[in-house]
Amino acid sequence: MTCGEVNNDGKEGFAGIVGQSSGLRSVLQLVEMVAATNTTVLLLGETGTGKELIARGIHERSQREKQPFVTLNCAAIPSSLFESELFGHERGAFTGANIQRAGRLELADRGTLFLDEVGDMPLELQPKLLRTLQEHTYERLGSARTKNVDVRLVAATNCDLEQMVEEKEFRSDLYYRLNVFPIRVPPLRERREDIPLLVQHFTQKYARRMGKQIDTIPASTIQKLQRWSWPGNVRELENLIQRSVILSSNSTLSVSTPERMTSAIDAAAVVGDLEERKRIVETLRETKGRISGPNGAAFRLGVKRSTLLDRMKKLGIDAREVRRALADEAQVTRLSGNWFQRAN
Repeated sequence: MTCGEVNNDGKEGFAGIVGQSSGLRSVLQLVEMVAATNTTVLLLGETGTGKELIARGIHERSQREKQPFVTLNCAAIPSSLFESELFGHERGAFTGANIQRAGRLELADRGTLFLDEVGDMPLELQPKLLRTLQEHTYERLGSARTKNVDVRLVAATNCDLEQMVEEKEFRSDLYYRLNVFPIRVPPLRERREDIPLLVQHFTQKYARRMGKQIDTIPASTIQKLQRWSWPGNVRELENLIQRSVILSSNSTLSVSTPERMTSAIDAAAVVGDLEERKRIVETLRETKGRISGPNGAAFRLGVKRSTLLDRMKKLGIDAREVRRALADEAQVTRLSGNWFQRAN
């Protein structure tokens, strides 16, 4: 795959982490240092920076790598169900508890428990988690039986926990218990040199899934993407590339970079571009790939040569590819004709 100014010496890091910027390397060095211990790790960073990948990297580099890696998104669980999700429950513990159920702590025993968005954990349950971390014991909801658990905890948040502690929205004792080894994951705007590698990685990933052959990423596209602020970080970039692979109709990645990258797809514009591309390619086939002159595609389409070249660049049309396709078709026709003559 040609990728403009992409540094093709870049390598995919552990746990699927892609990049070689100094900020990311610093994070991975800290991961290597802490992974071999059982120390609690607190991952700090904006949404979409890849904190779960870092957590998986810590697990995979630890002595617990062959044991479970269990995740719980604290923001996705209603407060009324959180205790049951984390600690499990006995049959009859509450209305609807028809069976005994293990919680995430029990499922993660001897492995790693990743608490994502820990800042959204219900305040009333924080003392119970603190006790578990300190004493390595817990009770299922509805049970008086204390059970032992051996879990390595990795927590993550995009919140300012210190401020939350000051505002009495997060317990200080739990914060200090979590903040043993904090790692800040940098936002994408602080590691712009990783964008070319990420674009190439995501393009290959989604092209394979969709059965497409995309070999070229224009340098101008990479430059535009590196100038964007990426408020949604790596997740936003991945979503854009996935969408772009879907919309690319040839071997060149076609990326739409509107003023707001998160804006919805303009269906009319997409359909219009596809129709225009089809019309230009058909005209180029009729002119055997010729653009200029009285028999060229620009004349037939009624536009200036420079205008046609600009549109071809935007739509990912290469006149050389059209000529090669025509030549291949002509060769197939000749071979078929020769075979037919010999057969008769």
